[in-house]
Amino acid sequence: MTRRSFALVLIAAGGIILAGPAVARLLAASPLSPAQDQAPNRREFTIVAKDYQYSPTRIEVTQDDLVKLTIRSEDIAHSFTIDEYRISKRVPAGGSTTFEFQADRPGTFPFYCALTGEPGHRMMHGELVVRAK
Repeated sequence: MTRRSFALVLIAAGGIILAGPAVARLLAASPLSPAQDQAPNRREFTIVAKDYQYSPTRIEVTQDDLVKLTIRSEDIAHSFTIDEYRISKRVPAGGSTTFEFQADRPGTFPFYCALTGEPGHRMMHGELVVRAK
């Protein structure tokens, strides 16, 4: 190995040693770092619609949870609506509807039945509570 080659190897090695802490800091701040790359918590709920009522009437999750809801009708057709999340699902008589959404903002959000065929539909309401992280 010539003196010139040896000098280049030493310079490269010194650069790697000096860059080590900076590279570690960049990786720690990277969006792919383990602290930030965690999958959202998945929460599953079944809401039963019967006799113009939902059961349960309150669902609590944490901000950024992935929420899977199954709405099951045990009598006539109903619907399930959360305006702030732009969710509006129809549930067939005696059937069910399943969907997912990410609870990406904290707050208390009312849900209700948006059908108007029977006066009892207007009495169907509940709330989704999303706790801040």
